[in-house]
Amino acid sequence: MKKVIDHLGRTVVYPFPPKRIVSLCPGITETLFALQLEDEIVGRTRFCIFPKDKVGTVPTVAGTKDIKLEAIHEVKPDLIIVEKEENTEEIVKILEKYYPIFVAEVQSVDDAYRMILDLGDVTDRKSEAAKLQEEIQKQFQSLPKVTGKRAAYVIWKKPYMVVGKDTYIQTVLEKIGFVNPFTMFEGRYPSVTEEDFSDADLDYIFLASEPYPFKEKHRAEFLDMAPNAQILNIDGEMFWYGPKMLEAVAYFKENLPVEPT
Repeated sequence: MKKVIDHLGRTVVYPFPPKRIVSLCPGITETLFALQLEDEIVGRTRFCIFPKDKVGTVPTVAGTKDIKLEAIHEVKPDLIIVEKEENTEEIVKILEKYYPIFVAEVQSVDDAYRMILDLGDVTDRKSEAAKLQEEIQKQFQSLPKVTGKRAAYVIWKKPYMVVGKDTYIQTVLEKIGFVNPFTMFEGRYPSVTEEDFSDADLDYIFLASEPYPFKEKHRAEFLDMAPNAQILNIDGEMFWYGPKMLEAVAYFKENLPVEPT
């Protein structure tokens, strides 16, 4: 047995190394595969779609906000890994009655590095985790740059919701050099109005492909609110933490309005 402290300060005691892992967060599931744990992963959410060539063999036992308790019982996990934002406190309270639960919390790029290293420690994949973290960190050292351009990253419609403070996505935007005026609003993903977009003096509005599936057809409505802004459709998956970070830098260089090097 091993005793660890998770990201919320909870003590987790579980069989080490774990042989039957359930992951309820897409970025964490992909990270576990990258740590060569495909034989140990026995459950995932329906939103855990990467890596595409491997994840299909793992049973779906939950969403990120809902679980199928009987399905989880069937796969007999000896460790369940969740993430504070992606999953609910209620899910943790239900599952911890039956299983050890490790809760990760990712609100920044540095938190993503910590998550990878801690998963390596928890699953007996320290060297694999260190290698992955180092590769990502090296990639992120070559992030493209902008200077002081004001940008909003939109994730939802009805109501409009944007990325705010204390989020992984915001720290990525910040590292590139974008200024997000909505970090001044209350909450990590604040609801905003048409007037808020108009008043924000935005240079760019990024419409994410998920969780709300913004398409090119949605650009016109934002242009009405912010006629001086450039409206861009963005692949939201490139703003996931975990192994997607290895793909992200090249994507940002090609698709974001960054300064020439």
